[in-house]
Amino acid sequence: MNYRLVCRLLGLNALLISVTMLFSLPWADPTWGIRLATDIPQALSFESNGFHALVKSILISAALGLLLLGVGGRISGTLYQKEAMAVVGLSWLLATVLGALPFYLCGTYRSPAVRIGQLGEIFVHNDSLFMTSQWTKCDLSDEQRAAIKQIVDAGSAGLKSDKLSQVTRSIVNALSAEGSDVGRLLVVPDELTNQDRYVVRWVPMSFIDAMFESQSGFSTTGATVISELEDPARVPHCILFWRSSTHFLGGLGIIVLFVVILGHGSAGKALMRNEVPGPSQEGSQARMQHTAWVFAGLYFGLTALLALLLKLAGLSWFDAICHSFGTMATGGFSTYNASIGHFDSQLIETIVMVFMLLAGMNFTLLYFLLRGIPSKLLDDTEWRTYVGVIACATLLVVAFGFWAGDFTNVAGENSFVASTRYGLFQVVSIMTTTGYGTHDFDSWNNLGRCLLFLLMFVGGCTGSTGGGIKVIRWVLLGKILGLELERAYHPRVIRPLRIGGKAIDDGDLRVNILVYFAVVGVIFILSWVIVVGIEPDSTWAGGQQHKLVDSASAVAATLNNIGPGLGTVGPTQNYGHFSASSKLLFTFLMMLGRVEVFAILVLAMPSFWRAR
Repeated sequence: MNYRLVCRLLGLNALLISVTMLFSLPWADPTWGIRLATDIPQALSFESNGFHALVKSILISAALGLLLLGVGGRISGTLYQKEAMAVVGLSWLLATVLGALPFYLCGTYRSPAVRIGQLGEIFVHNDSLFMTSQWTKCDLSDEQRAAIKQIVDAGSAGLKSDKLSQVTRSIVNALSAEGSDVGRLLVVPDELTNQDRYVVRWVPMSFIDAMFESQSGFSTTGATVISELEDPARVPHCILFWRSSTHFLGGLGIIVLFVVILGHGSAGKALMRNEVPGPSQEGSQARMQHTAWVFAGLYFGLTALLALLLKLAGLSWFDAICHSFGTMATGGFSTYNASIGHFDSQLIETIVMVFMLLAGMNFTLLYFLLRGIPSKLLDDTEWRTYVGVIACATLLVVAFGFWAGDFTNVAGENSFVASTRYGLFQVVSIMTTTGYGTHDFDSWNNLGRCLLFLLMFVGGCTGSTGGGIKVIRWVLLGKILGLELERAYHPRVIRPLRIGGKAIDDGDLRVNILVYFAVVGVIFILSWVIVVGIEPDSTWAGGQQHKLVDSASAVAATLNNIGPGLGTVGPTQNYGHFSASSKLLFTFLMMLGRVEVFAILVLAMPSFWRAR
């Protein structure tokens, strides 16, 4: 193992991340981070906390990068497969830690310290970690629970004194004066500080929370621990912009951008082979470099075009850029609590949906399409399967959604129109692993929810920014199983594996595909069992009867880089209420889902680090 060469490349990656953070600094100015929505708080002054956190993060990242460059020196040499895998895996670990710094140093707030259970119970946050519960149930009277619920339901802004009855104010004031578990988490009006509102205290992000958010961004998962995105007092605009920027960096892959900018010859080929998910990433050195440039050019161009179209559709530049990052990276981070559904605009939804479809395609096919060779697109087996799965899933979701009446309460819309509008968007969003939402699909009929859950395991095309297992792997698995079934009754017949009518002469491909599915299946099952075992029932706030399904959904949504799942991690929920140990597991799963699985797993093998 050439440790000095690995250190040098990791140092360059750290410098790349520090430079990227610079672009978030201007958004600390309130005139830059303005949002056109009139129903949310606007930043009225310079966001000094977020600005200083970003500056500190830039300095730390740059210092670490220079230190690693110093260790590496001017060493040169061949980057073999082992070193390439080490660089790819360690780069994602490094990005997770460095990307977490702005969230943590800013003191970004995660969620209220008080939760309302499914039966109206009150749960309060404690600082326990790992195997112990984050939430403790409080024994309160009905009147006390009703009073606290009023304040919690008011959100981060709280309620003014005149919005509460005298009886309710007395109950809350008494709880606060007692210093009980729930009372210490309530902020009551104070004449000395001119605080005239009743507010629930919020929980700042721990470093584990920050690493979860960082990896969710870089892996383009879009899962979050943050409950309130619309209040700049909780999450400054410049931090929100950095949050979306992690999507931009991770969308095409940190290593791909690294290869584009710095080249590294044959090293670039080795890095690309381990970074870009898919069954095979072979090619000459020059072809790998050209591929990286093509991917990056298409990625930058489509991102810029999408931002412009969203601006013309009525979004502010801040929202347009952030959502273009989340869309083209198939990430799903939004700047609003209700995701794309906040805008309630068919035009915006259509624009975003079209670009999600493009982002889930193989960028090589987009390149041929731009060159006027559409036959490449139509002849591609993976693309035809990709479109076919989306079409069939949409047909089933819309039909059963209409039949079940999932959208009959959508104001001003015919049920079938609503079913088509929301069903199509959600199928595309899940299939491409973007995770944007325009409707609470967790409230849909069971078949619709089941189909979306299964789509989580499909993913986008090879060479796209989408996560998941990838469509081509499912195509290959189907063909391999078909050949094996034929061999059961025709053992002497030997047929080659064919894709698009062409025989594939890679003798190891069949084994590789079967091993890959076996590894993903084992990881899913083990992770599911671990979450069920270590996560306390209080996480579900009285709804622990859904623990098995919700845990499976959370594992699937993070392993396949989807983001939102079902139940307690549904489109209107988040991952903030899980224990720190589960968040660490989810962070690891997001990394596994984004990078080629073996490039991460080999890091845990002692023999991998030994000399040849």
